[in-house]
Amino acid sequence: MSEYYNAKREKNLFDPSSPKPFKVSRSKIDLFTECKRCFYLDRRLGVGRPPGYPFALNSAVDELLKREFDFYRHRNESHPIQAKYGIDARPAKLPDLDQWRNNFVGVQYHHEPTNLLIFGAIDDVWINSKNELHLCDYKATSKEEATKELNDAWHDGYRRQMEIYQWLVARNGHRVSRRGYFVYTNGRRDRERFDDMLHFETHLIAYDGDSSWVEDTIIKLHQCLISDHPPEPSPDCDYCRYLDAVNGALRIK
Repeated sequence: MSEYYNAKREKNLFDPSSPKPFKVSRSKIDLFTECKRCFYLDRRLGVGRPPGYPFALNSAVDELLKREFDFYRHRNESHPIQAKYGIDARPAKLPDLDQWRNNFVGVQYHHEPTNLLIFGAIDDVWINSKNELHLCDYKATSKEEATKELNDAWHDGYRRQMEIYQWLVARNGHRVSRRGYFVYTNGRRDRERFDDMLHFETHLIAYDGDSSWVEDTIIKLHQCLISDHPPEPSPDCDYCRYLDAVNGALRIK
């Protein structure tokens, strides 16, 4: 684990004196909204939260969905789920789509007031008859009941994710609709046998985003980065509460 943190210290840490644009990913903006101290420790001091385990099955579903939508994209046709839900859209043919999907490149925008290079990798883009773009994100899970709406507290992160993507694509000069879509697929558990096959139930969830908060958040994020002192922890941050508990236990000893 120490090698992980040493590697974090050696790359992509914010230097207030550097004139080079500093890259901030969509996920780091989300980290900032969750806990400013965790963000500061990560991007300024190189001490990130412990890494989570990769969700290989989710990644496989994402890849297969991309291939599926690409099949209809090449034919310039709507995907059957778009037709099923009566969506005036089809997968968009864009020259930058492969780059926008790349986790290490993504959709990028240089925010000149802060000299931050904001970026994020998207799943898909659809286009309607008005030549407006709809951002689309794939989600895969396995629960007793399929997800048909974003009504859980932890779905706030999904909404922020969509709004940052909409902000980024709009800043790249495209007409972006406020309406984004989540292709939400659920691995069913009600089958009698596995037989080397998972059966999924897929729903399309529409979401009207409001990205007006993104600009102000980037400004505040930058102010956090240039400070010489870490901010107070978020009262809801489990990581910070754990660190406080550990420090308290060590002081008692």
